[in-house]
Amino acid sequence: MTVLLVRHARAGSRKGWEGPDIERPLSKKGKRQAEGLVDMLARYPIEGILSSPHVRCVQTAEPLAEKLNVSIQERPELAEGAPVDGLVRLLREAATSTVVWCTHGDIVPAALEAVADLDGVELPDDIQHPKGSFWELDQDDSGRVTKAKYFPAPEPD
Repeated sequence: MTVLLVRHARAGSRKGWEGPDIERPLSKKGKRQAEGLVDMLARYPIEGILSSPHVRCVQTAEPLAEKLNVSIQERPELAEGAPVDGLVRLLREAATSTVVWCTHGDIVPAALEAVADLDGVELPDDIQHPKGSFWELDQDDSGRVTKAKYFPAPEPD
């Protein structure tokens, strides 16, 4: 099946945010970017959406969840700074369905490097993962990733 590994859309500035970082929301551009992801992702037969508990990730996934009438499951394994072993476990569990994971800029390359090491997937030397972009990770029945393909972020209007 497939994991669609999404980096959250553009968020407000860390410097300008006074609350806990987990509560930092998307910027106006980020909200438009999240809307743009809907058309890109809705063409897949998505059965579930998993997200980091950080507000900016949940907000990125919300427009897609609404369109598909699917709930968002918050998972600490997708939070900023989460250990890679939890990601690998989640990846193996996802082998039976097509799911979206919405996560952070440190998690995307960590997950990609893990599948390259564990499953032998070839990746470019310079892994792209700007905000709002995603990777399509195709899996075999055992959960082994067989192919990884990059999709750039939609441009907000």
